[in-house]
Amino acid sequence: MIGLGVSAVGQGLLWATLGLGLFLTFRILDFPDMTVEGTFPMGAAACVAAINQGVDPLLASLLAFGVGMLCGLATGLLYTKGKIPILLAGILVMTAAYSINLRIMGRANLTLLNKPTLLKLPFLKSMPMYFDSVTLGMIIIVVLTLLLVYFLQTDLGQAFIATGDNEKMARSLGIRTDNMKIMGLMVSNGIIGLGGALVAQNDGYADVSMGIGVIVIALASIIIGEVVFGELTLNQRLIAVTLGSILYRFVLLLVLKLGFSTNDLKLLSSVVLALCMMLPVFQRLFNIKKVIKRGVTAHE
Repeated sequence: MIGLGVSAVGQGLLWATLGLGLFLTFRILDFPDMTVEGTFPMGAAACVAAINQGVDPLLASLLAFGVGMLCGLATGLLYTKGKIPILLAGILVMTAAYSINLRIMGRANLTLLNKPTLLKLPFLKSMPMYFDSVTLGMIIIVVLTLLLVYFLQTDLGQAFIATGDNEKMARSLGIRTDNMKIMGLMVSNGIIGLGGALVAQNDGYADVSMGIGVIVIALASIIIGEVVFGELTLNQRLIAVTLGSILYRFVLLLVLKLGFSTNDLKLLSSVVLALCMMLPVFQRLFNIKKVIKRGVTAHE
């Protein structure tokens, strides 16, 4: 059981990259980016294909980040210059990414059997089972979070935040909002492409269909973190996304322990996310906070 718990933490940390990436567009720019369902498997495909060609795993992971940025750039140009609605622009790039992934790998899936990966680095190989993914995930998440915190505090980052808060006001201040949106989509999808590379190296393969439903997983990380930890500053919310991703993995572990099939995970993920997003409605309908407060007072 302890091993499963450690595995859940490791999975949560690796998948938290998706939550951090989507946070930039979903929460700061305030629009849904469907590109992620194509970017995630493309990052995985590019990384695995590169490793199979003899490229160092670290360089292959950085390549996945770059490929993800290109996906974000395509969506950003369609949205800002082509005037295509963001949802449709993301779907168009996501659909195109499927064929590109097949081109990259040359088949529907590609394995990393007997190939070097980041998880096989010398200092990770000597660790107990599952602790390699926890350590790697922690390093990646800490670095990404610190970089995002620093970026959002710069003038460029503040302009990016202003674009999401009030686009008209941002334009009146001389901010090129279209450029901010393109930049946000590129950074977001770059991080998600990196996440695809990390998950593929952890799983040992890349598959063209591995992007199905990943936007739900990314949203779950964001929503669960916000619901559990409540009102937070922007920097604290970035940390909450990672904690939400870990909690989400424990929810899935609990569900499996209750006897549900792994085939039901997509359905259960959607149900969990829907319940989390509907929590404010439940609070208003049933006065949950007052009931809890009354119960605590009575207990005292």
